[in-house]
Amino acid sequence: MADWKQLLHDVLLADGVIDAPETAALKKEILADGVVDNEEVDFLVGLRNASKKPGKEFEAFFFAALTSNLLADGDIDAAEAKKLRAILFADGKIDGGEKAFLKDLKAKAKKTHASFDKLYDECMKA
Repeated sequence: MADWKQLLHDVLLADGVIDAPETAALKKEILADGVVDNEEVDFLVGLRNASKKPGKEFEAFFFAALTSNLLADGDIDAAEAKKLRAILFADGKIDGGEKAFLKDLKAKAKKTHASFDKLYDECMKA
């Protein structure tokens, strides 16, 4: 049987960009159960990293899904901060969208671990 994740990955990235209709379809399926789990986040991260240039709709959905996943319990713990560091620095740099995401995430978190605070400070200086 074919690997459906790989097939979907290849189809979505056939032109190198995940456009608005493709993002809408992803969003519908990923949010169908109201929860963004770790497997779904990993899939989205893979898509983002493999795309030539993520579309603005995909980027907005990506950060919203990541926020939902990270703040499921309201807090950002050490393991989540470590995962977030790997996601954000996958391309070796922090862009304006990632900084805005971090500001929003910090504002919404009830509590953050020191490792997240360190990551936040590093990214804001970049």
